[in-house]
Amino acid sequence: MKLKDDKIQISLKRDIDLWEAIIYGVGVILGAGIYALIGKVVGYAGNASWLAFLIAAIVGLLTGLSYCELSSKFPEAGAEYVWIDRTFNRKIFSFVVGWILIFSEIFSVCTVAIGFGGYLTGLLNLEIYNLMPVIFGLILIGILTVINFAGIQESANVNIIFTIIEAGGLIFIISLGITSLGNVNYLNLMGGWTMIGISNLISSIAIIFFAFVGFEDMANISEETKNPRKTIPKALLISLMICTILYILVSLTTVSMIAANPSLSLANFAASAEPLAYLFEGIPAAAIAMSIIALFATANTVLVMLIVTSRMVYGLSDENAFPDIFKKIYKKTDTPWVAIIFVTILSASFIFLQQIQLLAEATVFMIFLIFGIVNITLIVLRYKQRNQERKKGEFRIPINFKWFPIIPLIGAFTCFFMLFNYWKPENWIILPINIILIIVGIIIYFIFTWINKKEQKNDIGE
Repeated sequence: MKLKDDKIQISLKRDIDLWEAIIYGVGVILGAGIYALIGKVVGYAGNASWLAFLIAAIVGLLTGLSYCELSSKFPEAGAEYVWIDRTFNRKIFSFVVGWILIFSEIFSVCTVAIGFGGYLTGLLNLEIYNLMPVIFGLILIGILTVINFAGIQESANVNIIFTIIEAGGLIFIISLGITSLGNVNYLNLMGGWTMIGISNLISSIAIIFFAFVGFEDMANISEETKNPRKTIPKALLISLMICTILYILVSLTTVSMIAANPSLSLANFAASAEPLAYLFEGIPAAAIAMSIIALFATANTVLVMLIVTSRMVYGLSDENAFPDIFKKIYKKTDTPWVAIIFVTILSASFIFLQQIQLLAEATVFMIFLIFGIVNITLIVLRYKQRNQERKKGEFRIPINFKWFPIIPLIGAFTCFFMLFNYWKPENWIILPINIILIIVGIIIYFIFTWINKKEQKNDIGE
């Protein structure tokens, strides 16, 4: 329990230790991205796809360090909302950022759930039924919502099992392909090292960045983590490092395996909806096994994102940005049950769009925008607190000029650079989607502010 506004309030249970936080991080980062998107990355970058993973990891790390410092300073479930609110003291700005972030997570849930449905539809040979991926995606969301209700420890246990399975699938591919390493030129970029080739590389980085999305979600489980000031930064950096190593090794071994097998081609690998299963074409049992592992990978990502988004909604309610009803805790499991239902309903609604690529592109656009804002937030906060001593155990980003942090500046620049390069004429609809979300967010802000004032008056009256 904790004291909030002179009232005793039931709080979330601190059950997650460093090991579980690392597994949690690896689980949400690995997820569906590598299983679904590696083909598209190879299609853009060719044998140099490993370079796209490396650069995407560096871009992620620059912002990840900002997340480490801010989550260590403010270990609360609201994460980005809390940081921006404490720094700028502009409720409407922090609310809109939190609102966009919630929808980026909702869109991610829908994207990956449809991906799960697609894998299962293919596995059961039900491709003739167009709605099957959506139906299977809805069933998945329903099952994982029950696990989310059961409690953070129960969810963490399921996450550990699923993560071991999905990481095992990648390690299996690495072990098979390691003997083929060295048979291709790993700097052979699709389109060559020309403006076209470099443009292809940038496009591949933007696509595969979706495979790194998830490390930022770790900040939202701070209130359920033991010693979060130290645990979250450590877990975030370790999980990001583990995933980067796995991604680079998988990208190197896959192009090597394709080059070593005359029946495989980079073009078919890039076009495949199940690229890692394609590597085992002609070996049905192995291809089916990879598809099953992909089901666990996608399910794990959806589970963690449902957990994170519900905690995000809870955190915003705890900060009086959302109505009080969203911070209701189910006493038996210590889970925010109203927030969980809210997130489930939103996810189930948007999944009917079925536009997996549009949802994924909109998500990445939102994430680059949020990451840029988070980096700027840390710089402004450092300026405001330049004469303050940091608390014991707080993480601090290295490489500073006096109080000024250099890495967040580079992080903000890279995020906005990727944002600018990501928006193209063929992606024109992404901008209107985000503008509409912002307008709706502003309207919802004023509605929720009115509701909160009414609730506070009722509390005073009582």
